[in-house]
Amino acid sequence: MMKALSVIELADLYGMNRQSIYKRINKGDLSKNSDGKIDLSEAIRVFGEPSNKNKNVTTLQSTTVQKETEVDMLKQQVEMLKKQLDLAHEREVFQREQLAAKDNQIDAIQRLLEAPKPPKIEDPIPSAAPQETVELAKEEAPVQAEIQAQPKHDGLTTDQEIKKRIPVPEHVEPEPKKRGFLSRFFLPYG
Repeated sequence: MMKALSVIELADLYGMNRQSIYKRINKGDLSKNSDGKIDLSEAIRVFGEPSNKNKNVTTLQSTTVQKETEVDMLKQQVEMLKKQLDLAHEREVFQREQLAAKDNQIDAIQRLLEAPKPPKIEDPIPSAAPQETVELAKEEAPVQAEIQAQPKHDGLTTDQEIKKRIPVPEHVEPEPKKRGFLSRFFLPYG
């Protein structure tokens, strides 16, 4: 099968004007294919052999081969870009799912933080047995009543008043004797 050429390529091959080729087509001397191109054999029948046929035909053929190669490369690139786009879309969907899962976790944690906490029951004296607690409460009741019965002062109190109000426990150890600077080094532990 011979090469099909466009009107412009045929004009370049024969060194003619495009209008001359169109006149021949309109007269019916030259016919076009269904794709609008003209077979080289048809052009040779009407115009004869081109004077520089070998040079131009091989140039046209090599140009066509180059264009076909470029088209194939571009098709491959398009396919590769489609695959990359699909992968990017899959990654985006995955990231959105991960983000939604993290949002759900955050919401759950916030709900847990905002949930009402059960009241803590604190034992006033955790080490005391229940019976001892009752006895201590009985002992403290008169002291509390005595404190409440006393008239309030203007904030000036004496040591005697403080001792009356605040009971001092009996098990308090006496404060150790103060020592001077040099005795700390020369008389250790006593």
